[in-house]
Amino acid sequence: MKDFFKFIISKPFLKQLIYVIIFLALVLLMVLLWLRFYTNHGQKLELPDYINQELVDAQKDADSKTFEIIVTDSIHKVGKPGGLIIDQNPTPGSMVKEKRKIYVNVTKYAADRIKVSDLPVLYGSEYDQKRTELKYLDISSRIKAEKFDRGEPNHILEVWYNGKLIIDNKIIKTDLEIEKGGELEFVISKPEGGKDFIPDLVCQEFIAAESKCMLSKFQIGRVTEIGEITDRNTAFVVSQVPAYDGSSMISHNSAIAVTISQERPDECK
Repeated sequence: MKDFFKFIISKPFLKQLIYVIIFLALVLLMVLLWLRFYTNHGQKLELPDYINQELVDAQKDADSKTFEIIVTDSIHKVGKPGGLIIDQNPTPGSMVKEKRKIYVNVTKYAADRIKVSDLPVLYGSEYDQKRTELKYLDISSRIKAEKFDRGEPNHILEVWYNGKLIIDNKIIKTDLEIEKGGELEFVISKPEGGKDFIPDLVCQEFIAAESKCMLSKFQIGRVTEIGEITDRNTAFVVSQVPAYDGSSMISHNSAIAVTISQERPDECK
């Protein structure tokens, strides 16, 4: 017994005991590490929401969580800065494995452009209809001015972009490119405010003179009768005020006073 006690406290025995303890500790550590890896292997993680985040910031966060972000497409979004994540797949909150690839679409830094030749036909078209069509192309519209035109009201006469005329009845700058999100300005038609040459009514039957005035957007004003008028419609215009001279113009809706006679004037025969 005394010899056994001396043996277990001897340096060789203690040295071997220490080796055994160290070996067992290493084995235990390796077992714990293996168990941890085995337990976590295949573990599912909740996918963060990267939508509306800057791509650079999202990539840093994904790297820290063992995910990989892959950009599949870039899309221009009016009013949004470039490099912003606008959708992701798998969707936020999905349970995924480690090292999962996340596919995202981001906003473009530069706006898309569309050629004037690819726009809908604008000149001569009804403004409200074309404004709706342009809206679908992400192009806004604004009325720059109104101008008299003999045609239908509210129709496009001119198109301006960045202060320059690009479309009217004579020109169309087909190769010019319009930024999506940009604005086109329009000059549209209106029926009021125009002028026209004074029509020649003398020697016309009253009904014909009245129709001629209406076509030129004038009206018959005061009517003076000479002698007996049996049928005003077939009476002849003897004189008019203002008089016709071939060059003078008056505003639309102006009244032209006439003098009529049932008999055709001699100078009209």
